[in-house]
Amino acid sequence: MKVIRKAIMVLLSVMLWAIILLMALFTFTTLATRDEQSVGRLAGFTPLTVKSDSMAPTFREGDLIVIRECSPASLQVGDIITFHTIINNEYALNTHRIAEIKEVGEARCYVTKGDNNAVEDTHMISDGDIVGRYVGKVPVLGKVLAFLSGKVGFLVVIVLPMLLFFIYQVYHLVMVSIDLKKAIAVEGAQDLAQQNADADARLAEAEAALAEAKRLKKEAEEKLARMQENSTGEVTEKDTNE
Repeated sequence: MKVIRKAIMVLLSVMLWAIILLMALFTFTTLATRDEQSVGRLAGFTPLTVKSDSMAPTFREGDLIVIRECSPASLQVGDIITFHTIINNEYALNTHRIAEIKEVGEARCYVTKGDNNAVEDTHMISDGDIVGRYVGKVPVLGKVLAFLSGKVGFLVVIVLPMLLFFIYQVYHLVMVSIDLKKAIAVEGAQDLAQQNADADARLAEAEAALAEAKRLKKEAEEKLARMQENSTGEVTEKDTNE
C-alpha cells in the first residue's frame, strides 16, 4: 500500500511539473504574441504558433516555431525570418524565406516568399521590420498551445489537474493528520502501559519489602519470646534454691 501511495505521489508530482511548464510556455507564448506590433523575448528567443501552410514542408500550420533575435546585417538569401508586414490590410507577423536582398543606398530591402507559395510576397521589408531568424520548430505543439488558449482547453488541461492535485494534497494532509493522531495515541498507550508496568514493579517491590519486614518482625518477636522464657526460667531456679 505504501509503495502504491509513493508511486501516486511521484506521478502527481510529475504531472504538476508538466502542467507548470505548459502554463509557463503558454503564458510566455501568449505574451509574446499579445499583439502584432511587438513580441516578447526570453534570452533572445520567441516562440510563435504557425497559422498557415505557406512554409510547408519546412513547417506547417499548428507547429510551434522558435525565432532568435539577430542582426539584419548577418542575414543572407535563403534564411527564414519573422517580420512585421501587412496582410489583408492589417498588421501581422509573418515567417517566410528571404528570396532576394536589395541594396537601396545604405539601406537594405528584403524580398520574401513562402516555400509553399507560387509567388513572392507583395510587400518588401526593411531592417526595422525584422523580428528574428528562424532556428527550429516543435511539430504540433502550436495546436496544443492554441487549444490551451481556449476556455475548454485551459479548464481541462490546466484548471482540472490543478484542482485534482489540490484535492489530493488536502486528502494527503488529512491522512497525515490522522496518522499523526494514531501515532500520538499509540505512543500515549505505550507510555501508559510503561507507567502501569513501572507501578506494578514498584508495587511488587513494596510487597516484597513488606513481606521481608513481616518476616524480620516475626523473627524479632520469636527471639524476644525466647529471651523472655529464658529470663523466667532463671528467676524460678533462683527461688527454688533459696
